[in-house]
Amino acid sequence: MRLVKRVLAVLLAFVVVAVGAFLAIAPGYVERSRNEVVPHDPYPVSDTARALHNTLMVGDWHADSLLWQRDISKRATRGHVDLPRLIEGGVALQVFSAVTKSPAGQNYSSNSADTFDNITPLAIGQLWPPRTWDSLLERAVYQAERLHRVAKRAPDRLSVITSRADLEAHLDMRANGGTAVGGLLGIEGAHALEGEIANMEQLEAAGHRVIGLHHFFDNELGGSLHGVSGEGLTEFGRAVVREIEARGMVLDLAHSHANVARDVIAMTDMPVIVSHTGLHGFCPVQRNFEDEVMIAVAQTGGVIGLGYWGSILCRDATPDAIAAMIVQAVDTVGADHVSLGSDFDGSVKTAFDTSELPALTHALTAAGLDDDTIAKVMGGNMIRVLRARLN
Repeated sequence: MRLVKRVLAVLLAFVVVAVGAFLAIAPGYVERSRNEVVPHDPYPVSDTARALHNTLMVGDWHADSLLWQRDISKRATRGHVDLPRLIEGGVALQVFSAVTKSPAGQNYSSNSADTFDNITPLAIGQLWPPRTWDSLLERAVYQAERLHRVAKRAPDRLSVITSRADLEAHLDMRANGGTAVGGLLGIEGAHALEGEIANMEQLEAAGHRVIGLHHFFDNELGGSLHGVSGEGLTEFGRAVVREIEARGMVLDLAHSHANVARDVIAMTDMPVIVSHTGLHGFCPVQRNFEDEVMIAVAQTGGVIGLGYWGSILCRDATPDAIAAMIVQAVDTVGADHVSLGSDFDGSVKTAFDTSELPALTHALTAAGLDDDTIAKVMGGNMIRVLRARLN
């Protein structure tokens, strides 16, 4: 009997060690495979472009960095975004979006809301609190808590912006030579409300200010661009839009069906955004709204945030390719309505990380954009929308 107990104890210890090793190694392995930076030689950055970049208030509407098990206060050897790399890249404003559900086998054309959810095993495997394992709302709240904790540990490098006063104080600090990053929180899909409008209170209290209506599947608000219904806003969706407008939040149409976008634009006077996208006229794939929808977004006073990954560019996602898309977007919707929306750390392969953003400024100058237009695209237009929407 003693021998049996010893064997069982050894087996149990082995299982504990094996599980511990798996939990320590697997999440990093998954992220490294999902958020690759293609090996590359340094991109050119002229002295003129670098000097211009150093004057810019650079802003990015979308990164999913809070999804992954790493401390963004420290420089990582994987992924695209952390505070050291944001500061090195001269980023003044970064929206961190909470991903709460993602269908297995996700694609641009058709996904069912009933498909197995990839975020559940990720939450469990990364040892998120048990309250997040079966609650989309708690996943959004937990990711916000993670950003607040980083800001508390590193207040000289990160502040969380939740109001217009916070924004103005941050911009004043940056204008006077400070390098801290202003982080804003958002949700990638209002399924995080779990069908209850009252849950907007909890999301707002957690600090979320950019509200995406959809991700890769239809939800209670209406159809996804990648779902199966093709429907516009439901009555619940309309109630959520009204709540976003009343609370001084930014409404994000990325991943929503075009019919949802049209319904939103028809019912509201606020500027809306498409946080991370490509331009259909440049790359005609389903992921990118057709240009007439983008023009309608611009007519609200809003912006489109252009991304950095290959499938929305129809080519390798180099700084030159992104600059070419930005130039065409400026021609299509106007210089006041184009922003950056990297989708860094969003399970995308990129040709650079956020520390290398001066290369994009160089590419924009080489593509012929003037300094004023570059300043608008790199962050000025984002700031204008935030000023218009934050209370």
